[in-house]
Amino acid sequence: MGILFTRIWRLFNHQEHKVMIVGLDNAGKTTILYQFSMNEVVHTFPTIGSNVEEIVMNNTRFLMWDVGGQESPRSSWNTYYTNTEFVIVVVDSTDRERVSVTREELYKILAHEDLRKTGLLIFANKQDVKECMTVAEISQFLKLTSIKDHQWHIQACCALEKDYVKDLSG
Repeated sequence: MGILFTRIWRLFNHQEHKVMIVGLDNAGKTTILYQFSMNEVVHTFPTIGSNVEEIVMNNTRFLMWDVGGQESPRSSWNTYYTNTEFVIVVVDSTDRERVSVTREELYKILAHEDLRKTGLLIFANKQDVKECMTVAEISQFLKLTSIKDHQWHIQACCALEKDYVKDLSG
């Protein structure tokens, strides 16, 4: 994931930025957070509430909020939106049954006033699993091409492997 985040970091000038990591439970949000902060896989448990880590790269501070994805905590995601500049949505590419729930939550996020200027990165996680949804399938299920008022990018990844990111930019 290092290559992708080096590219993202270049977008920001030596400042502090708030990033939210959201997605349904078991999507891999916390694993991705700790890949960023510790550059290693950490065994995790379902997040109750939130985890927050500060990541400094090239004199730029990122305050990364990983928010629980179970059904009840999702209703409180909006309490974290203030001053968020970037949202990372983690999608479990093996969870075909709940991709419609992910879409509903994504569009609630995008409609919120506090997030009207945020950038959006969608991680299609668990791409190492056979018969997972492809990035194209996830993009279609989430109707990403209809998003016109936010900059967005979808990226294949495997949170368990720090260098597993398929570069889709060509």
